[in-house]
Amino acid sequence: MESVIVVGGGLAGVRAVEALRSKGFEGALTLVSAERHRPYDRPPLSKAVLAGESDDTTVDADWDALRCDLLLGERATGLGLHAPGRGGVLASTAGDLPFDGLVIATGATPVTLPGGGRQHVLRTVDDARDLRSRLTEGARIVIVGAGWIGAEVATTAAKKGCRVTVVEAADTPVANAIGPEVGALTAPWYAEAGVELRTGVKVAAVEEGGLALAGGGRIEADEVVVGVGVRPEVSWLDGSGLLVERGVVTDGSFRAYQGGEEPGALRPDVVAVGDCAAWWSARYGRRLLVEHWDTALNAPETAAAALLGQDAAYDAAPYFWSEQFGRMVQYAGSHAASERLVHRGDPSGRKWSVVWLTGDRLDAILTVDRPRDLVQARRVITAGTPVDPAAIADPDVPVRQAVR
Repeated sequence: MESVIVVGGGLAGVRAVEALRSKGFEGALTLVSAERHRPYDRPPLSKAVLAGESDDTTVDADWDALRCDLLLGERATGLGLHAPGRGGVLASTAGDLPFDGLVIATGATPVTLPGGGRQHVLRTVDDARDLRSRLTEGARIVIVGAGWIGAEVATTAAKKGCRVTVVEAADTPVANAIGPEVGALTAPWYAEAGVELRTGVKVAAVEEGGLALAGGGRIEADEVVVGVGVRPEVSWLDGSGLLVERGVVTDGSFRAYQGGEEPGALRPDVVAVGDCAAWWSARYGRRLLVEHWDTALNAPETAAAALLGQDAAYDAAPYFWSEQFGRMVQYAGSHAASERLVHRGDPSGRKWSVVWLTGDRLDAILTVDRPRDLVQARRVITAGTPVDPAAIADPDVPVRQAVR
C-alpha cells in the first residue's frame, strides 16, 4: 500500500493518521477536511468555548512528523472504487485523488428543523463562536431538544444571564439516551438553574422571532438553538458501491462492505470510523453507531491496523459524559436489552448512580458526580464479571466489591 487518504478532520481522522504512522505505514498520507481549521476537539465547544473560557481546542498533533498533507477547506464529493483491495479515486473539491487505502471519518451533521427562521446548531468551532456572541444577558434563548447538547447549552446560557427555555418532544429529558425513568430524574435540574423546561412539546417550524408549535401556539425567542440529534455525513458516498445504512456498515474491524441489501464482500482497502461508522459489536451481537468522543479517540487504532492487513477487532463498551447544571454525568455500557434498573443512592441528592442489570450481569451504569462508580463499573462491564445485585444497590459498597 503506497497511499492512504483519510477523509474527515475530526478526532477520528487525526487518530487514524497517527495510528497509521505508529503501525509502520511509510507511504503517502493525506487528510481531507471540509473545515478550514486544523483538526480540533469537539467536546469543549458546548462547554469552555461557548462559555468564553477557551477559544482553541486544536488537537495536539505534530503534522510535520506525521508527514501528512492537509487539504483543509476541501470536501469529499464522491467515491469511485476499483476491485476490492485495489483502492480507487476520491472525488473532492480539490480534484480527483487516487488512493490505495481509504479511511472514512466524515462524522455527522446536525439535524435541523423546518422553517425560514434563523436556527443555530452546535457542531463546529465557528458554530460555537457565533452562538457565544449571542448569549447576552436578558436574551431570550429557546433550545429545541433536552438531550446532552441542549442541557449543556442551557447551562451556559443561564450562567450568562439569558432567559432560557428548553422545548422537548419527549416527556422527559434525554429519554432516547437513558430512558424516560432515569431521564425524569434530571428534570429538576433545569428549574434549579432558572431554566424553563417544557416537555411533550413538538415544534412545527422555526420562524423569525421564535418557534411555531405543532397544534398551534408559539414561543418567542431572540435566538433558537436546535439540538435534536445528528445524521452520519455519508451522502457523498451515494453511488460508491459501499453498503450504507445510516452509517457506513462495517465489520468489527471497521472494514467496509460492498453494497447490496445484505453485506457483500469486505473491502480490505476501505475502513470507516467515528460518528459515521455502523460497526459490528460481538459484545452486544448487533451493529452500533456510537457518536461519542471516546469511540473517535480509541477506535481508529483498530481501523488503521485493519487497513494495513493486521488482525484487530474493536469491542469496547460505549462511554460518554456530559457536564450540565454543575454536575458531571457519565455513562458506560449499553442498557438496550437489560432486564432491570437498580438505584445506587438517592437521586434527589447531589451524588447518585443507577445501574442496569440482566441477571447478575452489569450491562450499563449512569453516574452523577460519582466518578469512582463509573471507573470501577466500566472495568466490570468490560470483563463481564458477575455482580451481586443486592450489593451493587448499596451506594456505600464500592462497585468492585459488589462482584461475585
